[in-house]
Amino acid sequence: MKNQNKIVLLLISLLLMTFSCNKESKQISDLEIVRNNNNKKSYPVTKMDSAQAITFITKQKIQELLDLSTLYTAGNRDTEIDSVIYAQMNSYFVDPDSNKLKPLLLQLDSLKVQTAKVGDISVTKEIRGNDTLDLAKFYVEYFDFKNRLIGSFEKNAQYVLKPSPIKFKKEFKFYFVDFDSKLPKDSTSVGVTK
Repeated sequence: MKNQNKIVLLLISLLLMTFSCNKESKQISDLEIVRNNNNKKSYPVTKMDSAQAITFITKQKIQELLDLSTLYTAGNRDTEIDSVIYAQMNSYFVDPDSNKLKPLLLQLDSLKVQTAKVGDISVTKEIRGNDTLDLAKFYVEYFDFKNRLIGSFEKNAQYVLKPSPIKFKKEFKFYFVDFDSKLPKDSTSVGVTK
């Protein structure tokens, strides 16, 4: 009887040890993802034609800039990390200029935006005089700190792909010329009406 009790006790302890060993899955936080965003490489994993790739990369760059902007507006703006984030946001522009970021940051501040999500996007080329402009029209949804929808806004951005050849490969770097620019035609924002 004692041997039976020992065997039962041993089996119960083995079962407890087996179920108590939980392997924790390590998830990367949003802060880690945003902290590691930069303007270096963004290549889609699947094969795409050039128009699909440009649309994908444009959407990704817009999302990265919005993520950095919401992170910046959530901070004190006087710490070392805030200055690094601000410099990183400026690196997304051909000509780094605080006036290009100011309207976006003011809007995020006034609406108290915690997160932003890029929705539908359309990328077009427009000829004005002798210039060909690469334009992106997109929708962005803003959310507050409780993850409630603040509103959906239509935005415009002008971008440029600068050649950056590496060892006989045609490569390009993506830069914004202007973000949330007010283009002459059809650039009204759509908000929440009460």
